[in-house]
Amino acid sequence: MLKEPLFGKTLVQLQEITTHFGLPKFAARQIADWLYKKDIASIEEMSNLSIKSRGLLSENYRLGVYDPVNVQTSSDGTKKYLFQAGSEGYIETAFIPENTRSTLCVSSQVGCKMGCLFCMTGKQGFQAQLSSGEILNQIRSLPEWHQLSNLVYMGMGEPMDNLEALMQSLEILTADWGFSWSPRKITVSTIGIVPSMRYFLENSDCHLAVSLHTPFEKERRMLMPISQKFSIQDILSELKKHNFDRQRRVSFEYIVFEGLNDGAAHVKELTRILNGMKCRINLIRFHTIPGTPLKGTNEESLLKFKEALNAKGIITTIRASRGQDIDAACGLLSTREMRGEIGLGENLVK
Repeated sequence: MLKEPLFGKTLVQLQEITTHFGLPKFAARQIADWLYKKDIASIEEMSNLSIKSRGLLSENYRLGVYDPVNVQTSSDGTKKYLFQAGSEGYIETAFIPENTRSTLCVSSQVGCKMGCLFCMTGKQGFQAQLSSGEILNQIRSLPEWHQLSNLVYMGMGEPMDNLEALMQSLEILTADWGFSWSPRKITVSTIGIVPSMRYFLENSDCHLAVSLHTPFEKERRMLMPISQKFSIQDILSELKKHNFDRQRRVSFEYIVFEGLNDGAAHVKELTRILNGMKCRINLIRFHTIPGTPLKGTNEESLLKFKEALNAKGIITTIRASRGQDIDAACGLLSTREMRGEIGLGENLVK
């Protein structure tokens, strides 16, 4: 039977373990320091713990840090890492280097329940929740982890549908005994599961990004079935109860589809529903995926849409497209692996 991992546990959970084994009170912080600030590969490397303590831990636990099984590298420096999750599942993590920062996009679930029309991950269906350790391993196991400056929960899965693991991973990321990240360097995306979103906003200082994609309910229900349960109005009503000052941001993710959500009527309605909110819109180019009728808008229309929204006073930017020469769209690489189109022994580094 596989031992339980230490990696991904909070300080309180580590204190419970050390108390159970009769270890000194300060041992929990020592273990956390090794787990979240150092590059160890085994429990035996925790050299400031006694040999007896390390033995007890090793007998009952494993470290819980493991390497990706493959990686694709784009000509622009973007890397997409593939991790095995369970016996048959896979998740993806994208490393995106830029001039002044390096961003990592992590997954929160294996597959997804939400079934969004534009998402390859949704076509896999839901397979499993990731633990906090599995979420954080996407950071810790990479060769670039010490150079990361920003983190986004925008990979496979819906973070707010895995709330317990999400919040535990955020605690470890931002605590002084953990990774010691500023919450202002972390953004969590959601399609708008209102109760979970409320809990997140009340118990975290990290940024929030809401997948909107259209201001019209009928269109959004077609693109995102979750809208049948949580409407745009439900989402906006909840957001307006919270304070987004200079330090904490709320943004709206908006994939732009040709002839569907890029017209003057959309500009007008976005201006109406976002009136009075301190927010921004991130326009996203659509990465074509198999089995969908959707098509991305052309560059001229994309720029025109951006300028129209900015003219209405809504801060609007176009997210740079990265990794176009690899499986850029979320879920493509893991889907190929699941279908057996890529062998784990194949070198994906380009």
